[in-house]
Amino acid sequence: MQILYGINPVSEILGSEGADVRRLVIAEGRHGDDLKRILELAAARGVPVETRRREALDRQAGTSAHQGILCLCGEYAYADLETVAANRHPAFAGGLVLLLDGIEDPQNLGSLIRSAHCFGAGGVVIPRDRAAAVTPAVIKASAGAAAHVPVARVVNLTQAIDFLKEKGFWVYGADAVADTRLESARFEGDIGLVMGSEGKGLRPLVRKHCDVLLSIPLFGKVDSLNVSVAAGIVLHEIRRQSAPR
Repeated sequence: MQILYGINPVSEILGSEGADVRRLVIAEGRHGDDLKRILELAAARGVPVETRRREALDRQAGTSAHQGILCLCGEYAYADLETVAANRHPAFAGGLVLLLDGIEDPQNLGSLIRSAHCFGAGGVVIPRDRAAAVTPAVIKASAGAAAHVPVARVVNLTQAIDFLKEKGFWVYGADAVADTRLESARFEGDIGLVMGSEGKGLRPLVRKHCDVLLSIPLFGKVDSLNVSVAAGIVLHEIRRQSAPR
């Protein structure tokens, strides 16, 4: 059983088809239009609602930052790789998949899932080992986007890359020292984007399986970007090039 909390994550999970929401818990004295909307969503799904003291929510959520609302859900349901590869945003002709090589920080993973959703990716692929899983903290960090974009969890990321290649995807890896600069890259058709871990970047074997390695030009005294920021920049450029004219 997972406990999700906060206005945005709870709203998004209630509005997501297929989400396994078991119960909604509201803090005594909690009011407002945002709560009214959540209660309407819960009623439409037949989700039971109970009211408890705020201290009880603090204990249940393990934090006081729950905004007076939490919900109990079934465990996060990962998608299969086939579903992620086949998923398409209706605004774009080409598919887009974000692959993450060993992201360990839940906040970063949540932000990356949020960026993937906002830029119309069909899904996200994460490794099963030595990487963050989709937890309530990740769902909260994604502002609820994890309820709308499928995430596949795979045993072997390089095999997942090869699977996408067999499906016609061209796979790009973000690498700070790559000779190909982002502004000179041309993105067409179905695209896979691989982002490396926070400290080490892409592993050598993952780097080797990418079709193209590209870098983001930087001009400051700091030589790297946060991985979620870097992914947002590259995803934006991919979608800028593939946007309907």
